[in-house]
Amino acid sequence: MLSPMRLLLLLFCCSTMFAQTSTKPDDRWAPLTFLIGEWTGEGGGGPGQGSGGFSFLPDQDGKILIRKNRADYPASKDRPAFSHTDLMIVYKESTDAKLRAIYFDMEDHVIHYTVEPSADGNSVQFVSESFRLTYRKAGADSLALKFEIAPPGKPGAYATYIDATAHRKTRN
Repeated sequence: MLSPMRLLLLLFCCSTMFAQTSTKPDDRWAPLTFLIGEWTGEGGGGPGQGSGGFSFLPDQDGKILIRKNRADYPASKDRPAFSHTDLMIVYKESTDAKLRAIYFDMEDHVIHYTVEPSADGNSVQFVSESFRLTYRKAGADSLALKFEIAPPGKPGAYATYIDATAHRKTRN
């Protein structure tokens, strides 16, 4: 007769031998692959003319996509130079077919986005009631991006706040 410890060990070994691992690659990021990498950019709008960079990189064994962003704005006659940093995590809920994102910045903004890739794979929009962030392929290693804000009480009535372009530094 097997001791309880040996029986437990035997069951563990058998369960790991028969456990199946998925050989199919995780394609949750397929609509966003054109964004993955490190980028430099410049543009302007509400906060003034600025430059900076961002990255979109997989993390947590590819289960999430993290965007880190920094924009630097030079001093103007009306204000001193300043920088803006933010972090966005793109994820897929296990029970939801849609990609989602959550955004945090140094101004205490927290934005919950629905991620809406285009059917042709050339753009993606991060959409909330008050904000819309759009990335569009503008070449093999370049992007056009637009950040829009809806006025209070008018969800979906977006107006452009920032127009910018970005160029890939590295491909990951």
